[in-house]
Amino acid sequence: MYDYYLGGKDNFAADREAADQVVAAMPNVLEFTRANRRLLSRAVTMMADRGIRQFLDIGSGLPTQENVHQVAQRAAPGSTVIYVDKDPIVLTHARALLADNPLTTVIQADLREPESILDDPEVKARIDFDRPVGLLLLAILHFIPDEARPAEIVARLRAPLAPGSCLAITHGHRGEVTTQVEEQVRGAYGRTGAGDIIPRGIDEVMAFFDGTELVGPGLVQVADWRADAEPSPPDMSRPGFLAGVGRVI
Repeated sequence: MYDYYLGGKDNFAADREAADQVVAAMPNVLEFTRANRRLLSRAVTMMADRGIRQFLDIGSGLPTQENVHQVAQRAAPGSTVIYVDKDPIVLTHARALLADNPLTTVIQADLREPESILDDPEVKARIDFDRPVGLLLLAILHFIPDEARPAEIVARLRAPLAPGSCLAITHGHRGEVTTQVEEQVRGAYGRTGAGDIIPRGIDEVMAFFDGTELVGPGLVQVADWRADAEPSPPDMSRPGFLAGVGRVI
C-alpha cells in the first residue's frame, strides 16, 4: 500500500484496492506518505553528516524510491544498512534487489519481538553497538496496538544504542477528521495483513523518544521536519504523520 501511495509498481491488486479506500476517505494520505519518504532522505543524510555509518530500518517494506541504503551510501560510502521486515514476500524481493550490495542486507523479524532483531546473527555480525547507529521506525509503530506495549518495544531497541546514535520515528495521528473517516481508514487497514492502524497524539508519540534529545524542530508534521529548523509546535488539525529524530544521550 505504501509503495502504491508513492506511485511505485511493487504492489498487488489487494494493496491497490485497500489503498484506494484510504485515499477516498483521506485524500491527503498521498501528500503525507510522500512527505514521509522525503523525511527519510533528510533524516538519513543528517545522520550520515553526524558520522553515523550503521543503519537499522525496521518495518522497511518493499524497496521503493530513495531507500535508506541508497541515501546513506551516497552520503557516506561504506555505510552498513540492515532492513528488517516480517513479510516473507518483502524479504524475497529485497534480497533479489540487494544481491549486489554487500554492505546491505535484509532479515526477517517482527518489531513486536525486539529481541529477535537484536539477537539476529546478521545484526550481531554487521552492527557494532559500541558505535553510533541510525535506528529508523518510520510509519510502523501505529500498527502496534497498545496492549503490545509499543513504548517498551522502542525502549528495548534503544537500550543498546551508543551515545550519538539517532532514533527517527514517524507516526500517524488522526487530526480533526470525523469518526466516520477514521473508521473507514482503520477498516481498510484492518482487512489487510497489516491489521488495524492506531493513531496517537503528541504525548504518546513523545514517549517513544524517552532517553533521547530531539533535534531540529522537535516533533512536527512530517513535511515540516528539517534538521536545522527552529523548534515549533505541530499542526494537529490535519491528519498525517508526526515526525521526530532523537539523539541518544
